[in-house]
Amino acid sequence: MNSPKTVLLALGSNLGDRRGYLQFALEQIHREIGWVREVSSIYETPAWGFDGNSFLNACARIETRLDAQQTLKALQAIEKALGRETNHTGAYQNRVIDLDLLVFETEIIEVENLQIPHPGIPDRKFVLLPLQDISAKELHPVLKKTYRDLLTATSDNSEISRISEELKVPGNHYTFPSCNYIAVEGNIGAGKTSFSTMVSEDFNAKLILERFKDNPFLPKFYEDKDRYAFSLEMSFLADRYQQLSDDLAQYDLFKDFIISDYDVFKSLIFARITLHEDEYSLYHKLFHLMYKELVKPELYIYLYQNTDRLLQNIKKRGRDYEQNIQPEYLIEINRSYLNFIKSQSNMKVQIIDISDLDFVANRQDYLKLLAEIDTAVN
Repeated sequence: MNSPKTVLLALGSNLGDRRGYLQFALEQIHREIGWVREVSSIYETPAWGFDGNSFLNACARIETRLDAQQTLKALQAIEKALGRETNHTGAYQNRVIDLDLLVFETEIIEVENLQIPHPGIPDRKFVLLPLQDISAKELHPVLKKTYRDLLTATSDNSEISRISEELKVPGNHYTFPSCNYIAVEGNIGAGKTSFSTMVSEDFNAKLILERFKDNPFLPKFYEDKDRYAFSLEMSFLADRYQQLSDDLAQYDLFKDFIISDYDVFKSLIFARITLHEDEYSLYHKLFHLMYKELVKPELYIYLYQNTDRLLQNIKKRGRDYEQNIQPEYLIEINRSYLNFIKSQSNMKVQIIDISDLDFVANRQDYLKLLAEIDTAVN
């Protein structure tokens, strides 16, 4: 899973409802590519390089998990969907929408179909003016000059005017970050860590990830469950209790937005499955002594995936000690989670079936998942 990268885009239109096309393009960028973080004012400019209608131009800062080629391909698909005709001559022409990839982080790319940073930036006032709105003090990755300085130095003396109409930044309606503490749970391979990480990056949340990789009993447990079950569950309980106690103590629970890829109650759920009755009885007592001391999440999200999808995900992520997990074990874990959820009366719980979603690879699936959570919070 890629971390978000900052991208600068130029948008232009000189046919039909010019502002409408720019706004619709932004909406599609939000749906298909990534978060639109900032949009410039709109500038009316004469056609550049040919005789044609005046353009409305703007620039936008976005964050995307796509790479540069994927971003370019998505932008071209949006242009096509909006009715832009393919130009095989290479000459400039009127167009309902023009989406240019200007800068992709600090990457320098020179291939047949893509040059980053866009070579026209220093010589195009209709790009530099809106860039100054959103990135005035940022440095051009190659020229090492700010966009404000490039605007001052450009030889382009085109008459450009700012219009009063504005473009709206799409996707700023989510309210669930108003929750101070969200716990995301799910079966083995459900995607809870990926989802929690994405939310933390996109909404500036404090992230708490379970430190299961450091547990020396986990590989041994999958080899000999009876022998290592109690040791495993006790070590998990101790680690989870200490981690949540330490991490939550670092944050202001009234101001910070915190998301965790587990809730400590999973310790009791797994212990009920793996331990013998006498072991579980002792474990249950120890668990509740610790549990009453911990801060409880305001929202508990359970990401449900069917068993076939779980097995596919487990195989795909390739952890050797997980490859022999049996379907029956996953079914029992799911049943135990659902029984726990049914018993909770003092906790806001949301179960979301993501069996048909791929929120890591498909942004629209990710946005659908966020919308479901947002609805539950409200």
